[in-house]
Amino acid sequence: MSKERCKIGVVAPASRISPEVALRVPTLAGRLYPDRTPEIFFHPQCFASHGHFAGDDEARAQAFLDIANDESYDAVWVARGGYGSCRVVEAVMSGMTETARQKAYMGYSDAGMLLAALYRAGFESVAHGPVAQDILRDGGDAAVGRALAWMVDRSPEVLEPTVRSGKKSAAFNIMILSQLLGTPLQPDLGGHVLMLEEVGEAMYRIDRSLFHITSNAEIRRVSGIMLGRCSAITPNEPDFGMNEEEIARYWCQRARIPWLGRADIGHDTNNKIVPFGHYV
Repeated sequence: MSKERCKIGVVAPASRISPEVALRVPTLAGRLYPDRTPEIFFHPQCFASHGHFAGDDEARAQAFLDIANDESYDAVWVARGGYGSCRVVEAVMSGMTETARQKAYMGYSDAGMLLAALYRAGFESVAHGPVAQDILRDGGDAAVGRALAWMVDRSPEVLEPTVRSGKKSAAFNIMILSQLLGTPLQPDLGGHVLMLEEVGEAMYRIDRSLFHITSNAEIRRVSGIMLGRCSAITPNEPDFGMNEEEIARYWCQRARIPWLGRADIGHDTNNKIVPFGHYV
């Protein structure tokens, strides 16, 4: 970053986070960067509660804009996944100023809705990577440390290994990408290596979503598909008879999309970072 001390704003466009996160993340940042500890501000909205969400739609959208449009911040970091980003993305995108384009944005899971919209709008520093809430997982310090290394230093060591191949990349949760296709959020992924991951879904749902993704005419312009980890797969009755890689290979072959193997991303603390577009 251009400034000696990075300033990161954390917002929750979907579900709320535990107050413990706001204690543990800055402590970790202080250990990792003792001489230039990044300033990490958790927007109060992160702890609000409105049914399933971290505040109502207006509050969640406004919190995102509070950080994105404030020139003192270098990065906007999504607090966690859950559900709700699709309800605020239109208000977020319509409320952004030119200042918002100068920042880095990071998240994954439900935040893929926002990442897609940002990338479609030409934002240059968008990345699929760990969220603040990941610090509560086993091994979470490593995941959050990886996110900080990208936001503070753009460290190449924390990237998914194939990102540095010179090709354009993008990464999404399978269900999120499937549901945003055909909407005004869909970005141009032509020529990109598309990395996909999933959690908590049955094989038949993974199969159906990959049918939808690979049937999309614009997705068929990608340079290839890689599959990350599909974890906590729910039981399929009867047994589906194929695993996630076999399913992905099947739909890639049907759609004549190159199959490029496995990617080191997933809903876990080993989730590596995938900047959208060309890695610089």
